[in-house]
Amino acid sequence: MQSWLFLALVLAIAFVGKNTSLMIASVVVMLLKLLPITAKWMPLIQSKGINWGVTIISVAILIPIATGEITFNDLFESFKHPAGWIAIAAGIAVAILSKYGVHQLAAIPQVTVALVLGTIIGVVVFKGVAAGPVIASGMTYCIVTMLNLHF
Repeated sequence: MQSWLFLALVLAIAFVGKNTSLMIASVVVMLLKLLPITAKWMPLIQSKGINWGVTIISVAILIPIATGEITFNDLFESFKHPAGWIAIAAGIAVAILSKYGVHQLAAIPQVTVALVLGTIIGVVVFKGVAAGPVIASGMTYCIVTMLNLHF
């Protein structure tokens, strides 16, 4: 019963905050919880879901390469600007931090509760996005803005 109330609260917060992704996620988890057959799927989704999500995000990131919107010329051009180098460094930093973050979540599951709460607050209150690779872009934007660099 407590889990239903918690999920309903998350759904309500997502609705008030007009966060479609979190609303969909809440409803999907509620539907998974509702159907007895999915009880076996939830541990699998919990353990592999982040990897699946990263894969989907990676596919979305690679699509512009497949469509020709991003070419080798664009890659070479990125090395000519400080923002390109900062983006590379931010991407590396996020990947390294994420590696340690995943290990920490496995070692200290209690952190997950705080992480979920922080993510909900960040998404709903501050209109953030709950997506790891976007962090690298956000870090790059912040550093470039602080250094007042131009693209």
